[in-house]
Amino acid sequence: MIELMDLAMEMSKDIQYLKAYIEALKNQKSGKLSDEWLDNQEVLQTLHISPRTLQTYRDNGTLPFSKIEGKFYYKSSDIENLLQSNYTNKSKDK
Repeated sequence: MIELMDLAMEMSKDIQYLKAYIEALKNQKSGKLSDEWLDNQEVLQTLHISPRTLQTYRDNGTLPFSKIEGKFYYKSSDIENLLQSNYTNKSKDK
């Protein structure tokens, strides 16, 4: 009976270790995605907007950016947040 309890405790520890490992992998993967930077052209193509609209997003703070030697860069996570914050589901609204 004691051997069975020891085995169960050992399995429980292994399961906890695996859960922590999987969670760490998830966080590592999502962190990598959020650190990806896109240039103007990639953002224009992704959002299907004009250069003037993108400039407006920069000017009014809708989309954060970095500027290096006259070239603009945007985090993919900021673009995803912009899309999520403007997401509507018309079937739910009815």
